[in-house]
Amino acid sequence: MKVVAIGGSPRLRGHSNYLIDQALEELASRGIETEKIILNEHKFGFCQAHNDCASSTECKQKDDASWILEKYRLADGVIVASPVYFGSISAQIKAFVDRSFFIYMHGRRPQAKCIGLIAIAGRGGHEEALKDLKKFIRVPNAQVFTIAGASGRPDSNPKEQVDLIKQARDMGRQMADVLVGAK
Repeated sequence: MKVVAIGGSPRLRGHSNYLIDQALEELASRGIETEKIILNEHKFGFCQAHNDCASSTECKQKDDASWILEKYRLADGVIVASPVYFGSISAQIKAFVDRSFFIYMHGRRPQAKCIGLIAIAGRGGHEEALKDLKKFIRVPNAQVFTIAGASGRPDSNPKEQVDLIKQARDMGRQMADVLVGAK
């Protein structure tokens, strides 16, 4: 069993990435293999709307999107986390969603049994961003766990967000329960 986390924050020490780590620690402590992919650390371009996506055997863009989307597609569990920018998901996550069009066009849908969605705002907009994540990250028959919250200022210490940390750890435990039960 493997869980792949997709992080959409450019802040490597920010709240979204810290909460991913908390959930992944819980999963790993229960014997689940984990992998964290931070989109900002890879070459991941925006969709270029080539119009012949369905007839191409691979995306015309030569970047890291292909292997990242394949890991996402094959994972038993997925976590997708985004900070909230202007009341919605980050550009990094939106690019990920747009680029996933290619795998859907070729019938290679994700097979996750459970999904964790995390939307963290500085002050507000987290519920709207969570709705966007739910709208875009759809996997039939997967159990979905969510965290949506406000952390205060972006430069606040993520380790002080006791409630959000608890929610992330609970998410990891719940996902592990689903995956262990699915064996």
